[in-house]
Amino acid sequence: METIVNKVAESGIVTLDLAQYVPAASGIAAFDLKPFLFREMILKEKDYRAALQTHDWQQYDGKHVAIMCSVDAIVPVWAYMLAASYLQPVAASVYYGTPEEMTKALMMQSINEIDTAEYADKRVVIKGCGDTPIPDAAYVMITHHLRPVAKSIMYGEPCSTVPIYKAPKTPNP
Repeated sequence: METIVNKVAESGIVTLDLAQYVPAASGIAAFDLKPFLFREMILKEKDYRAALQTHDWQQYDGKHVAIMCSVDAIVPVWAYMLAASYLQPVAASVYYGTPEEMTKALMMQSINEIDTAEYADKRVVIKGCGDTPIPDAAYVMITHHLRPVAKSIMYGEPCSTVPIYKAPKTPNP
């Protein structure tokens, strides 16, 4: 009787799923300046400062907060800075932009913090399909991050990959 060998399992390929680096949506909140604007167009400094003092900042406790303005209004830079100053004591982090942009930035930060030692001289497959949407920028970032250490980088699934990079063979002394 012939033994069936799982060549994929024996290949030493390490699969890296970028979905594990997507921050949970529940940990991200938006601070929108729109409700603080007069007629959704004008920021009145005195009114804005008074509203910020009575705003419930605890709703952002431990969250990553994206500071933004969802309407087309001219907002002075200091208005975003003032919101950030109120958020700093309670929020995990503060970002200027939309929650989607913040999610992408947090993901890029997480990828950049991956310890490459565990991928040194390994054949790495960057998982290419799944239920969680992954920004294209994440694939670029992980390739840049792993290329100096990986033996090879592939995209897809271990049984069906697209080669991305293969380290040159070092000559035997």
